Amino acid sequence: MRRVTRNLVVGLAVLGVLLLALGALPSYLRSGDPYYLAATEVPEYEGPTVDAADLSERRFPYTTEALSDGRSSAYYEGPTGFKEAFTHSPFDELNELDQRDRDEAGRDGGAVNGTTAHVTRDGTVYRVRLVGGTR
Repeated sequence: MRRVTRNLVVGLAVLGVLLLALGALPSYLRSGDPYYLAATEVPEYEGPTVDAADLSERRFPYTTEALSDGRSSAYYEGPTGFKEAFTHSPFDELNELDQRDRDEAGRDGGAVNGTTAHVTRDGTVYRVRLVGGTR
């Protein structure tokens, strides 16, 4: 192999490793305030809800953990906004629940209001709230 070709291959390999590290590193950063989702049962709620029957644990890890255990694991927001571009967060899940609510109920929805969502799973209504931080 020629020297130029070898250097190009080594450079591409180093670039690949750096890109992989860049994708994995932000999830390990623990700076800022912790955020988590907390779910509480709401026995007398009659308003609109989002059906959580088809929420997958891979796509909604914070929501499904909160529905199962009452509270999800912590998510630490990065200080510069860099982390949010590369990691999944409870904010993303609330936005997705809001979008599902709008698709099901029309433009105004109503089951998701800012940092709170009303979710139905197995016939039980839960209030899922974003807790923590100063956002």
